[in-house]
Amino acid sequence: MEASPSTLDIIIRACVAIIGAGALGLQREHYGKPAGLRTQMMIALGASLFTMVTLSLNQEMVDAGLVERVDPLRVIQGVVTGIGFLGAGTIIESRGSVKGMTTAATIWVVGAYGIACGLGYYVIAATAIGFSLLVLSGVGKLEDYFMNDTEDSDSEND
Repeated sequence: MEASPSTLDIIIRACVAIIGAGALGLQREHYGKPAGLRTQMMIALGASLFTMVTLSLNQEMVDAGLVERVDPLRVIQGVVTGIGFLGAGTIIESRGSVKGMTTAATIWVVGAYGIACGLGYYVIAATAIGFSLLVLSGVGKLEDYFMNDTEDSDSEND
């Protein structure tokens, strides 16, 4: 990771953020879940942009002799907090049932993915998207299988 990304790096990092988040967004859209394609893409793009602007601003301030060092982790912390608020907005409690937790978690992960893209950590970012798709699709199918299997065996015992 370089201190301040070049213009080409900025474009590549933003594109990678949009593409990977789009994969998660398509998965969410396919299953009719909230916070789909455009939302996921915008969250990752925003997180990556905040990260890249922070890196660039840090380098400019150091180069100008205004400061010896700026802590970019504070901006990342703020991004994570903001994404937490977005996720919280997707959680609904109704009649003792909580819905939207997976959507909230997906928003949180896609925000972290965007930060990784903004830092140029492509292997970490790609791994996160791969595991996220595995969890959302693969584990969801396992969950459905075992939940349906349990319901069938319970109904046989009635």
